[in-house]
Amino acid sequence: MRSLSLAAGLALALATSVNAASIPAGGHLDFDVVRKGKDIGDHSYSFNGSGDALTVSVTTDISVKVPIIRTTAYSFKHKSVESWSGGQLTSVRSATNDDGTPHQLSTGGQGMLPASLWNDDTVRSGTLLNTVDGSVMRVRVSDMGTEQVSTRRGTVSAHHYRLSGDLNRDLWYDAQGNLAHVSFTADDGSTVTYVRK
Repeated sequence: MRSLSLAAGLALALATSVNAASIPAGGHLDFDVVRKGKDIGDHSYSFNGSGDALTVSVTTDISVKVPIIRTTAYSFKHKSVESWSGGQLTSVRSATNDDGTPHQLSTGGQGMLPASLWNDDTVRSGTLLNTVDGSVMRVRVSDMGTEQVSTRRGTVSAHHYRLSGDLNRDLWYDAQGNLAHVSFTADDGSTVTYVRK
């Protein structure tokens, strides 16, 4: 189940400035994490402030159970706090437990934009900073056009982009620039999706 450590993909970071339009009006975005048709956890964003002085808290809590005996086969827990000033990322602090392996990170923005993936400017950058371990990742972005995606509140029209390279993710952003859906293939071949609540 180490393949699901790729769930950390929602806790990564990229380059540019924060797009104020990407900050949801309600101040939060919440997702169910689904694998093989089963809800295996939650992923959420909480926004406080504005583009001039913004804090974004990101939380991921995933637990994959073994069928029948219900023991945990894999777990991933991540919490990070992004600090923004004047539309620029100034710092990222995170604590992660990747199936028993702990990670701590405290770093400046380094001119990067976090690919916690909530910011739709993510698709206009080719360099990502991993907010679990601080490594820099390089990606290519393909524009896949507009599609309909399912959320817990119904179907929405969203723009589909595909990231490939050091991180492989399919991302959909709605008309407001908010993250609407995420999908990727884990190393075991299973599909993991983030379904917006």
